[in-house]
Amino acid sequence: MRNARGKKGNVGNSESRPIATTFQIVEAYKTVRTNLLFALAPHERKIVLFSSAEPNAGKTTASSNVAITMAQTGARVLLIDADLRKPSQHKTFRVKKHNGLSRILTGELQFDECVCHDVARNVDLLPSGSLPPNPSELLGSDAMGRLLDEVVEKYDYVFIDTPPLCVVSDSLVLCDKTAGIVLITRQGQTTYDELRRAMDNINDVQGNLLGVVISDMKDSHRPYGHYERYKYYKAHDYSYTQSSEV
Repeated sequence: MRNARGKKGNVGNSESRPIATTFQIVEAYKTVRTNLLFALAPHERKIVLFSSAEPNAGKTTASSNVAITMAQTGARVLLIDADLRKPSQHKTFRVKKHNGLSRILTGELQFDECVCHDVARNVDLLPSGSLPPNPSELLGSDAMGRLLDEVVEKYDYVFIDTPPLCVVSDSLVLCDKTAGIVLITRQGQTTYDELRRAMDNINDVQGNLLGVVISDMKDSHRPYGHYERYKYYKAHDYSYTQSSEV
């Protein structure tokens, strides 16, 4: 598994702790969890997309950590690797990806034949499957809708790791099937122009932006602030200016 810095750590299993191990990082993920619990409370279908504006912002690490942290409440959580272009969750949890989402959507296999049970305590993983030639079409298909209808009956929360939404439209075709989207940005990498574009893309499809998480956040002005790796901002509180970096 990978920690918040992107380095390899312990393998997830039924006794697994979160990928993040330092106190400040774990508490930051718990803050994200708390905000999500409130944001999702009005929604019957607690399905959340995780995406970013650009590649390498930390969405895979964030989504897997939030899944594990949410599962610590006793909830059953399904993590779906819907990045059918550059999947990573199978590497995080060290499972095989060949039997996974893409093969369900093409009608080759059923969900129960592909899901990896208990990759962490109370967390199941649906890997990406083999890479298809038409990811956006598969994710926007009726088959994807039927799959989500199936899994939402089995799990308390469903988290979906999707490709960067300023690069491809894969995340956007799922917006109407989910409660909303969490955007992951990286301090010193994601620009405000990229963030603005990502938010505009979500608004264009009438998607629900649940919040923004800033990874690798450093703040030397707070006690222990330079240890803080993730910070959550509610969507309606988040503001930005142009032509700068997050």
